Amino acid sequence: VSENAATMASFEEVEADVQGVVSVFVIDNGAVDALKKLATDESRKEVDRRIAGIAHDDLATLVYTSGTTGMPKGCVLTHHNFVSEVASLEQAVPEIVTSANRTLMFLPLAHIFARAVQSASVSSGVQIFYSSGIPNLLEELPMAKPTWVFSVPRVFEKIYNGAKAKADADGKGSIFDKAAAVAIAYSQGIERGKVTVGTKLAHGLFDKLVYGKIRALFGGDVRYAISGGAPLGARLGHFFRGVGITALEGYGLTETTAGATINQPSAIHVGSVGRPLPGASIGIADDGEILIKGGMIFSGYWNNEQATDEAFDGEWFRSGDLGVLDDEGFLSITGRKKEIIVTAAGKNVAPAVLEDRMRSHALISQVMVVGDAKPFIAALVALDEDSLPRWAAGHGKETLSSGELHRDEDLLTEIQGAVDYANKAVSRAEAIKEFRILPSDLSIEGGELTPTLKVKRSVVASKYASVIEEIYG
Repeated sequence: VSENAATMASFEEVEADVQGVVSVFVIDNGAVDALKKLATDESRKEVDRRIAGIAHDDLATLVYTSGTTGMPKGCVLTHHNFVSEVASLEQAVPEIVTSANRTLMFLPLAHIFARAVQSASVSSGVQIFYSSGIPNLLEELPMAKPTWVFSVPRVFEKIYNGAKAKADADGKGSIFDKAAAVAIAYSQGIERGKVTVGTKLAHGLFDKLVYGKIRALFGGDVRYAISGGAPLGARLGHFFRGVGITALEGYGLTETTAGATINQPSAIHVGSVGRPLPGASIGIADDGEILIKGGMIFSGYWNNEQATDEAFDGEWFRSGDLGVLDDEGFLSITGRKKEIIVTAAGKNVAPAVLEDRMRSHALISQVMVVGDAKPFIAALVALDEDSLPRWAAGHGKETLSSGELHRDEDLLTEIQGAVDYANKAVSRAEAIKEFRILPSDLSIEGGELTPTLKVKRSVVASKYASVIEEIYG
């Protein structure tokens, strides 16, 4: 099956060398109709026979982990895992997985988050549109007009930062900042059960000036945004709910067939990753590690018995993440065990808290905190290549080269402000003391990011070893 004439031409160049090809179909040239014509009663019976022959514990797919802290491992996911995950989602968020809804698929289908959402959507009749890629989102969202979207936090961060940077460039930065503050206050009021009259009035004003335009970026019909794969953070969660797009943050891993917890429309604690899905249980080990069990838990790592044994404590899957459960059963993520930095003074530092807060600045694309076995904590900062030119133009520095901007005192002051904001969340011993701006943004193509835009720490540490050495020189 070929996508279009261009890919068909590539196949024709090697067709003579390919054995066993019976039929060739081109999707853009009537492939669906042609395939329908081939269907017979006998072929349908064969499909039914194959479906009936599948057992719950049979392998459905191998999905590899992202490899942010080591080599990717193949997770053996069964049909039972997917059936359990879909059934849990249908019970937990019936407002989302219903045939009345539409969504736009823009995460790669190699990722378990996308695979699970696709399975739940097909099962419940959600209309799925498929994006050509994240770079084309702003063009395709108005075409699909989804009623809910799902993504990793970095995409929501970029939408927020892009709106903020555009407002700054248009001389409306102060209006945007006030609107953002009101949106957050409005959402916090909802959480407390009381929104003040003043906040309601300001919210109504900014809904016309700002919030409606942000909803329009998503196509205009979005009511919910499901976020997973990394911490969204309370600031963005409150902001989007205040704008009119309720963020439902969840938590899971490849090993849990995506979601194990989620915030529900009727039960939201912004900043948490919600309660366990129906059929899942969450426990916290003595060292703070999150333990999970349920029908969505994978059966093991492909051809890696040792890693499989290490991943389980009896019937509990050891997630490798650190977290806490509150009195109402809501889970909050505090870090990842393998990412914990231990300074030369023996201080344990969870980098995610610092990195998440720094990435809230419109100029910052990615951050990696370093300092393992070092005397202090530092940060490698990659600037947002879309926001940087707008910032330069707004500060009369459009003639400066990229290298000159990276050394510009005003820009360094901006980044220091982001560092100061991040440091407010931690103790003095955990605070970032120095930072360095990297020569270019991190990317999937460069091997520094996973397909879901998470930093591959070992790759970045190796690539920029000389920069790290210079910090502590």
